[in-house]
Amino acid sequence: MRVLVAGSSGLIGSALTTALRSHGTDVARLVRREARNPDEFSWDPENFGAPAEAFDGVDAVVSLCGVGVGDRPWSGHFRQELRDSRITPTQVLAEAIAESDVPVFLSASATGFYGDTGDEPATEDTGAGSGFLADLAVDWEAATAPATEHARVVRLRTGPVLSPRGGFLARLRPVVKAGLGGRLGDGRQFLPWISLRDEVAAIEFLLTAPGVAGPVNLTAPIPVRFNEFINTYGAVLHRPTRLPVPATALRLLGGDMAKEMILGSSRVVPDVLNHAGFEFTDQTLPDALAWTH
Repeated sequence: MRVLVAGSSGLIGSALTTALRSHGTDVARLVRREARNPDEFSWDPENFGAPAEAFDGVDAVVSLCGVGVGDRPWSGHFRQELRDSRITPTQVLAEAIAESDVPVFLSASATGFYGDTGDEPATEDTGAGSGFLADLAVDWEAATAPATEHARVVRLRTGPVLSPRGGFLARLRPVVKAGLGGRLGDGRQFLPWISLRDEVAAIEFLLTAPGVAGPVNLTAPIPVRFNEFINTYGAVLHRPTRLPVPATALRLLGGDMAKEMILGSSRVVPDVLNHAGFEFTDQTLPDALAWTH
C-alpha cells in the first residue's frame, strides 16, 4: 500500500508516518519546501498546487494540514490564516484526487464542528454548531467535495490529542507541574480527548475500512468534564489542582478563543469507530495520562 501524507511534520503526521512505515506501508510526503529525499514532493497549494507525479500509484491520501487553533490569539489576520491553512490545501488535494483516481481520501477536521453541545452527546449524525470553530470545520469539510464522486472520503473530526510531547498537554503540563492547575470556569464543560497512539491507530484502521465514509469522531469512548480531567492529571503528576480561574477572567483575557476552546462543552462520542470494531488502547483518561507521563 502506498500512502501520500500532507502535513507529515506535525504532531499527528510525524507519528502517523512512523507508524505506517513500521507496519510496512510505503509512505510519500508532500512538503512545503524543496524536496530533499526520494519520498518527498514539494507543493505550494496557494500558488501551483501539488505535482501530478506525487499521486502516481497512490492508494490513499491523508491530509493533516492546518495551523494550530491555539497557537496565537484570534485576531482577524490569524482567523484568516487558520482558514487558509486548512481549506485551500484540502481543496487542492481533493481536486488532484479526482483527477488521479486515488480511491481513498482521509481529511482532517475537528470536534469543533459541533460547537457547544452542553451535556448532550454529539455523534457523527449531530449537526453543525455555531461559532468560529464550527464554521471553520464546516467549510474545511466542504473542501473535500471534489473528491467525493471518485474516492471514499473520511472526515477525521479529532478532539484534543494527548501526547508525551506537544499537543494539548504541552501547554497544560508546565502549569500543572508548577501547582497552578485548577478549575476553568465552572469546570463542568465536557472535554473530548484522544491519545496520540489511538489517533494514529484509528487513522491506520480507517485507511483499510472500506465500509466507512463521511465524518468520523476521533475521540476516546468516554469524554470527561474538565474538573475530572484536571484533577486526574494533577494526580498523575502528583500536584495539587486547587486554583480556579473564573469564566469572566477567561473571557476577558481570551475572548472568543476562550469561550469556544476552554469554556465550551463538547461531549463527543466515537459512534462510527465503535460500530466499525476499532479497539482503543486508551479507553479511560487515567490510561492515556499514564502513557503520556
